[in-house]
Amino acid sequence: MDRKSIIGLLLIGAILIGWMMMSQPTAKEIAQKKEQQIIADSIALFKTDELNKIATIQKAEKIIPASDSPLTILRDSTGKINDSVKTILQKLVYGDFAAATSGDSKIITIENEVMKVNISPKGGRVASVELKNYKTFDQKPLLLFNSDSSTQNIIFKAYAKEFATDSLFFTPKGSSFSISGTESKSISLRLYAGDKAKYIEFVYSLSGNEYMMGFRINTVGMQDIITNKGSLQMNWGMKTPMQEQNHQNQAMASTIYFKYPNENVDKISESSYEKQPMEFPVKWIGFKQQFFTAVIIADNTFSKNTAIETISEPATSNFVKVYKASLFLPFKNEKSETIGMRMYFGPNHFKTLKKYDLELEKQINLGWKIFGWLNRFLTIPIFNALDSLNLNYGIIILILTIILKLLLLPIAYKTILSSAKMRVLKPEIDELNEKHKNDDPVKKQQATMALYKSAGVNPMAGCIPVLLQMPILIALFNFFPASIELRQQGFLWAHDLSTFDSVYNFGFNVPWYGDHVSLFALLMTASTLLYTWSNSQLMGTSNQMPGMKWMMYLMPIMFLGFMNSYSAGLSWYYFLANMITFGQTWAIQKFVIDHDALHAKLQENKKKPVKQSKFQQKLEQMTKERQQITTKKK
Repeated sequence: MDRKSIIGLLLIGAILIGWMMMSQPTAKEIAQKKEQQIIADSIALFKTDELNKIATIQKAEKIIPASDSPLTILRDSTGKINDSVKTILQKLVYGDFAAATSGDSKIITIENEVMKVNISPKGGRVASVELKNYKTFDQKPLLLFNSDSSTQNIIFKAYAKEFATDSLFFTPKGSSFSISGTESKSISLRLYAGDKAKYIEFVYSLSGNEYMMGFRINTVGMQDIITNKGSLQMNWGMKTPMQEQNHQNQAMASTIYFKYPNENVDKISESSYEKQPMEFPVKWIGFKQQFFTAVIIADNTFSKNTAIETISEPATSNFVKVYKASLFLPFKNEKSETIGMRMYFGPNHFKTLKKYDLELEKQINLGWKIFGWLNRFLTIPIFNALDSLNLNYGIIILILTIILKLLLLPIAYKTILSSAKMRVLKPEIDELNEKHKNDDPVKKQQATMALYKSAGVNPMAGCIPVLLQMPILIALFNFFPASIELRQQGFLWAHDLSTFDSVYNFGFNVPWYGDHVSLFALLMTASTLLYTWSNSQLMGTSNQMPGMKWMMYLMPIMFLGFMNSYSAGLSWYYFLANMITFGQTWAIQKFVIDHDALHAKLQENKKKPVKQSKFQQKLEQMTKERQQITTKKK
């Protein structure tokens, strides 16, 4: 293809594009066409007598249509749809709910000492909830959700159509109120079906100093209007806003929890974004955020057709996750019927949630099985007792660490004693290593085990106490990031112990590490390296297994990248635990254990007949089998 042909094709293409752009309908034309289509669709539903009504109205008002088209008789001489025509259209589309298509949108506020609930007459729904005793990380009022990011409606069938309550206006029976102390008060909103004796009613009740709010749905005289049989669908959803400093940490702790009657509390995994149908009737569903939760609780149960869904929001968003629940409410469609529920809007505070005896506290991730039990029955009681003293939370963590270390002292002593025995035997172990340096490794291992056995030393004895301490370390790893008590509580240079402390911001992100420097995380890492070094000196393993030695030093450094953006309270605890363990070990080695006496005792043990434990017998048998395999290969 030559140059002239290419230019010609380009010109033709440009002309076509220009023509298409010029021939596009204007915004006004599109709006008019859309309106005409809506009207035309409505006309398709009309009966002949309804068209006659419209014609009669227009004749009485002396409106002369431009033509006899059904489309034009809906307009007055100015081209606008006549108000009386709109009324008939609304009656045809909405039936007895036509009057509810418009109304007063003024928000109704009900509040007590701890929360402010805004209720919208449009839909009769909870539009937003503010928790008075809490602020966001940037000190703004803490909203669990607002009207633009939440959904609450009832779907029902009537007049061969499907209606959603959030598109209709309810009539309030009462006004805004504020209560305190032991007061209780309620407000109702009614969606009338053309008659004051026929309505759907939402009733919200509130007591002083409570995060739990009553919610009741009443249907009166609706048995001939609502055609649902068996259940009503309630849609409940929200976008959870950013309330904490770290989007990732908040996302990792946020998900939907639910409770089957007589079953354990379950959840969608925090890292999963999925839609999950409920296999059985459900007692409650909770939209959990990192430190706060919104829970809807049935007096009886929600039907098994209920489904829940979580959707993630990008890290750049002002929201963290999207929660959706389609709840099916048991409904018999009787003359008068009540569906009872409650709504909890409040903090994930263990004691506060537990008092309702609904297992709501299990939304707080305290760890799996034994780790959760340790937190519930050991850590939390001690923490609450210290909290009652009104101390700074950094000091509370210090005292808690000391108490836990004292409780674990007998186990720690056994670990240190086992290490001392290994250290006393180190010269003899070095002699064996030199003697068998050219021998088969299996033979050297057998000689080493024989020495341990004759001296009455179990090389694994030091590992068992360490393993016994691990559940508490892991339990506290779950406890501190989940503890709302630490939220926005400062200590030393940290402004908030529930999230990372930053002493320097880079202004850019460093892969693996982050965009800031957490001093508590650095102190924790340094103390871990110190403890690792001192432990290797104590065990006398500084010259053995160099690959393993470097791995022991590398692991804390790798862990630093994670802890740099994690709870400062947790890093502070690990730093204290490492330093107290280091001090314990030094003190016991220096003032409690007599190394000369211990050496003499081990030498005395060599003179006694050797009794093999089952573990030693098993270990020796494994060594022999390994040696036989090695010999066969040769």
